[in-house]
Amino acid sequence: MSLLLVRHGETALNAARVLQPADTPLSARGIAQADALARRLGTGMAGSRAAAIVSSDLPRALRTAQAIAAATGLSVSTTPLLHERNFGDLRGRPYDSLAVNPLTNREAPPGGESADEFEHRVGLAFAHIVRLRGELAGDLIVVSHGLVIGQMLARHASLPAGSLAPAHLGNTSLSIVGAVAPHLATLVNCTRHLDGVIGDDERALSGG
Repeated sequence: MSLLLVRHGETALNAARVLQPADTPLSARGIAQADALARRLGTGMAGSRAAAIVSSDLPRALRTAQAIAAATGLSVSTTPLLHERNFGDLRGRPYDSLAVNPLTNREAPPGGESADEFEHRVGLAFAHIVRLRGELAGDLIVVSHGLVIGQMLARHASLPAGSLAPAHLGNTSLSIVGAVAPHLATLVNCTRHLDGVIGDDERALSGG
């Protein structure tokens, strides 16, 4: 059985390379991306036998989870453990205007989380989703954010030999990780369900 790690669909601020406030919604393009992924999962094209969905309750992730739920008939639960790293007073500011890279800076921005606090929370989140999957008879779909999924892949999953966690995680990208140790990743950052005008924008922020 597996954990299906899904990044949320695109937002206008994500595309504009702005650190996002908590209430940022999906853009129309992001909704179309979420619907495309939902069709992929709903028709079993990902090879999944999913039994439930757990999501961050931030609107951009929850709306993505709701699209998947509509296509699969699965229920959605939420947990704040899956929230994106909190950048505090930097939220709403253009990423490229900042003197220090907040995505890699280990210190806490004013009103936000330090890297140590964030990494500890992601560890709790990973333990939580492993436990949830253990209570199911099928796979668990996990809808979260770029930095969260990147941290799970880098710190908690076993990637193929010679591979590193991707620097850019596409919007609505799908990664599949084994639910038991060593949590082998069999698919990483796959966006083949996206094409044409809803293709992933590699210039967009991969987190924040």
